[in-house]
Amino acid sequence: MDRLQMLRSLLADQPTDPFLNHALALEEIKVGKDESARELFEQLLERNPDYVGSYYHLGKLHERLGDESKAIAVYEKGMEVAKKLSDNHALGELRGAYDNLI
Repeated sequence: MDRLQMLRSLLADQPTDPFLNHALALEEIKVGKDESARELFEQLLERNPDYVGSYYHLGKLHERLGDESKAIAVYEKGMEVAKKLSDNHALGELRGAYDNLI
């Protein structure tokens, strides 16, 4: 069983698990399924807005797809969440990605 199959199997039992959805989105990116990954990240963040690591990856995905304005908005939201959570590591990564775009 490959990673995608394993993650989908685990998600069948725990469809809203943020870690599993994040991991599946990253695997989808690896196999070139950017639209599926985008949807997964957006759904994850809608259900779990404090899952701060997904903002970085969603922003990077928007950058790669050529939508810098969406990437900037995602980074800004992620920075707000990281500040709220006092997650300085995530804040630094998001700030760096954001600064590279503006």
